[in-house]
Amino acid sequence: MVKNGTKKETLRLDLVGRSSDQYKEADIIIFNTGHWWTHDKTSKGKDYYQEGSHIYNELNVLEAFRKAITTWSRWVDANINTSKSMVFFRGYSSSHFSGGQWNSGGQCDSEIVPIKNEKYLRQYPPKMRVLEKVLRNMKTHVTYLNVTKMTDFRKDGHPSIYRKQNLSPDERKSPLMYQDCSHWCLPGVPDTWNAILYAELLIKQYQNQNHH
Repeated sequence: MVKNGTKKETLRLDLVGRSSDQYKEADIIIFNTGHWWTHDKTSKGKDYYQEGSHIYNELNVLEAFRKAITTWSRWVDANINTSKSMVFFRGYSSSHFSGGQWNSGGQCDSEIVPIKNEKYLRQYPPKMRVLEKVLRNMKTHVTYLNVTKMTDFRKDGHPSIYRKQNLSPDERKSPLMYQDCSHWCLPGVPDTWNAILYAELLIKQYQNQNHH
C-alpha cells in the first residue's frame, strides 16, 4: 500500500507467511505469538490491518488477533497431516516492566526473587482466551503449551540491564532506558518450556504405543 509517496506497512490477516510450505511436512511443529501484538502499531491498529484489498482504518487488536489466528487455524487444518505431524501452540510469556514500557524507561533490574504470592500475578491475557476458543473449533488436535502464568512468577529472570556487554556512552548515562524485561536469561525460564514440551512428547509416545 502506498500513501503520499511513502510505503506503508500493513499486516495481512488473511494470509500465512510464504515460508509455511517448508514446515508443513515436519514431525513436530510449534507455533507461537504474543508480545508482538501488544506493540503500539499493532495494538492501536490504525490503517494497519489488511484483508484482501481492504485496509481497516481502525480495527480492535483482539478482533485482528482473532482473524489472524483463525487464518492460521484454517491453514493448519488444510495442510497438516496429524498422523505424521504433532502440532503445538505455545502461549506467550510475561514481561515485567515497572515504571513504563520497554521504550519509555521501564525497568526490572532490581528484581532478584520470583513472585511468590499468586495475587500479584497478572490477569490471564484476553488474546490467549481468543486462541483457546479458536483451538477448540479446529479439526486438527493442537496441544496448547500454556506458559503464561508460570512465567509471570519469574520477574527476576530477565536480562534487564545485563543483556549488552558493551554499552555506548549514551546507554551508560541512562541504563534504565535500555532494559530488556521481556526476554529471558539462559539457562532459565525457556528451559522449563522445553521440559514441558518433552513431557508432552513422552505422553504422546506412550499413548501411541498403547493404541497399537
